[in-house]
Amino acid sequence: MAEARRPSAQTITVLRAFAADPSAWRYGYELGQEVGVKAGSLYPILMRLSDRGLLEASWESDAPQGRPPRHLYRLSGAGVSLAEQLATVPGTAAGQPRPQLRRAW
Repeated sequence: MAEARRPSAQTITVLRAFAADPSAWRYGYELGQEVGVKAGSLYPILMRLSDRGLLEASWESDAPQGRPPRHLYRLSGAGVSLAEQLATVPGTAAGQPRPQLRRAW
């Protein structure tokens, strides 16, 4: 398997937040508040993870009247696997160097 680019510290933080409850649908604003990642960084991370099959994405079906539906995300099976791998890789804590992963994430 080809060497993958290392996930950024922010991407690891986002994946760990999803891994806390992998089956729960989350929306960006709430997630950004929880992990302290601003929208300008968070939404590209969410789109990239979704494009790579690590997140499932869906539109909110029951949006309150007067507010547009939100985009919701949750970990896919591949995303759960990557989050588990990151949990066991030394050097993935905040402030430590990004790990080398042998995975096409």
